[in-house]
Amino acid sequence: MTTINTLEQLDALYGQPHERSLRKELDHLSAPYQELVRAAPFVVLATAGPDGLDCSPRGDAPGFVQVLDERTLLLPDRPGNNRIDSLRNIVADPRMALLFMIPGVGESLRVNGRASISLEPELLEACAVQGKLPRSVLRISVERCYFQCSKAIVRSRLWDPEHQADRSQLPSAADMIKAVSDADFDAVSYERDLQLRIKNGLY
Repeated sequence: MTTINTLEQLDALYGQPHERSLRKELDHLSAPYQELVRAAPFVVLATAGPDGLDCSPRGDAPGFVQVLDERTLLLPDRPGNNRIDSLRNIVADPRMALLFMIPGVGESLRVNGRASISLEPELLEACAVQGKLPRSVLRISVERCYFQCSKAIVRSRLWDPEHQADRSQLPSAADMIKAVSDADFDAVSYERDLQLRIKNGLY
């Protein structure tokens, strides 16, 4: 057998999870889980829609994902590339998942639930930065959450400064766009102006 096709085959290969790994899953955000949310400046948002699955990075100052209560989170939608793949998916299917990560911390937090796209003025105002409101806010109903142990972070050495990639050895944003653009695309000008465009378009 070289391919797993049934749950029985999967269970035979991996066995049963440890009791603690099951006990840590909750249907609400415990006080420690809420602390992790408030400390996280970065989260990956996973959604599903008619065209498939999507994972989207979201980031801002710690606390940008707000805890309304133990079963409700607010995630503001900051300016991006305006593809709004995640939002399109949520309109079609409200199920979503979040993976919270905190620089320097091995554990991450996984949250599964359902989201709605809110334009409620008080929620937009609560998520304002530098006087600028988000265009919309995801109101997330928590259904399952649990923390992930640090093994993946330790193996990847993700937070180890000595193992950071040399950015100059990888394709730049301009390189990647040029590969799918017309021959007259000016990669030099694009790269030169990129950081200013990012800075001016954060909020």
